[in-house]
Amino acid sequence: MADTIQAIRFKQWLPEWDEFDFDPAQHRRKPEDHILLFSMPAVQLRALSGVYRRTREREGGEGLQRLHDPRRSAAIRDFVRFGHPYSSLPQAARNEDSAAMRKPGWLPTAIVVNILTESDQRRGQKVAACDLVRITHDDSTRAELTLPYLDRLEKWTPSGLEPFEVIDGQHRLWAFDEALADGALPGDFELPVVAFTGLDVGWQAYLFWSINVSPKRINPSHAFDLFPLLRSAEWLETLSDLRIYRQARAQELTEILFNQPESPFHNRINMLGESSKTAPSGAGVTQAGWVQAITTSFLSTGSGRSASGLFAADITPVTGPLPWSRPQQAAFLITLWNAIEAAVCDPALPWVAALMHPDGQATFDPSPQLAFTGSRTMLNQEQGVRGVLAVANEIFYSLARLRPEVFELSTRVVAGVATSPEDVTTAVIELDGTELKRLISSFAQAIAQFDWRSADAPGVNDELRLVKRAFRGSSGYVALREQLFSHLAGAPNDIAAVAAESLARLS
Repeated sequence: MADTIQAIRFKQWLPEWDEFDFDPAQHRRKPEDHILLFSMPAVQLRALSGVYRRTREREGGEGLQRLHDPRRSAAIRDFVRFGHPYSSLPQAARNEDSAAMRKPGWLPTAIVVNILTESDQRRGQKVAACDLVRITHDDSTRAELTLPYLDRLEKWTPSGLEPFEVIDGQHRLWAFDEALADGALPGDFELPVVAFTGLDVGWQAYLFWSINVSPKRINPSHAFDLFPLLRSAEWLETLSDLRIYRQARAQELTEILFNQPESPFHNRINMLGESSKTAPSGAGVTQAGWVQAITTSFLSTGSGRSASGLFAADITPVTGPLPWSRPQQAAFLITLWNAIEAAVCDPALPWVAALMHPDGQATFDPSPQLAFTGSRTMLNQEQGVRGVLAVANEIFYSLARLRPEVFELSTRVVAGVATSPEDVTTAVIELDGTELKRLISSFAQAIAQFDWRSADAPGVNDELRLVKRAFRGSSGYVALREQLFSHLAGAPNDIAAVAAESLARLS
């Protein structure tokens, strides 16, 4: 007697759909109005399933899937075994010290398949009669699948074409391949399955598109609003794990800087790493550059010789990190850079005037905005962005330790929920008029006095050009940071004393 599986049979069909153009000649014959929902061992689902990869070379190809990436399936297999974030750690970091990071690797999202019928043909083949999965129902909400074998855990293979074809979820399914040399997962680990029956390939292509392309993805960033709470968990004290959360948070902050209308970098970050010819106008720094700059500054853990991050490290052992939500962190960065832009775009500054009038010549567009968005200013280059964020973080972290009351901000923003642009706008407005805003403005005025022209800018003499070329590369970040602290230490404002102390630590 063959093995059977009980399934839920549910209807997804509207009466008006009956009027649609169902054309078998276009691989879009009318689908059935019911879908099946069931679970089965992943290993056996893998044995029952075929994947047809779409290629450009095959005329009239019926495949839908992208090329199978074994590394992706291996990553999923590791996730099932160990959960996140342990599965993301390199092998060398998987030891007793990081063992507390292991979690259940649930895969609750359904694999979407199509069950082939005896009349379905794929690439000149049909499923053998003995390999068909037969479905019976009595028009109720229940159905029964009869499988082509006796034991669902036995090592079964079809005689030809597989009776299931995968529409979505191939990499999750291939993680359970029994032929893997690095260790198979247990045979009784089950996956949820949503199954269509006799679905034509044209509708499969449409379904694949609707699952993977059409929907707006739910913004995962609200999970990182819990960062201060997660930070207190014992297993998050491990540096390698914190890197995962820090980089994710940095990416979310970068995305806000790019999307938020109040940001001076609105639509002005090279999010896709494009060449200068195709990147957005004035976008001199890539998303990766911003993520790295924020991760190593405001989100630094302060371990080893690295500076403590204002958004991540404990201000004091008692108070812990600042309880700022993601919108408040974003608002601080937006306010900081708006203040810098306002201070820098001053034609009275000698270095700005030199950019506006190269070699003393008049130009068609003598705008001081070139000092902030032009191609010859370090403030629109990775070195400059990273330098500004590094020194700003160290100075404001020190100020938070000296004057913690300044950083205690009243807010209407609710932490721990999905963040909207309105939340960020609210946080920006709440900063206005505060003592912290005054300190930000003082920092911006001081930093604007530094000569931010790049080495290839007009009017840069040979001596200065050598100094600026030293800012390039990994060692250049340290050199620029030291120069900025030296510059700020001579500023006549509240920032000077803190900058002098930071400079002394570098010496």
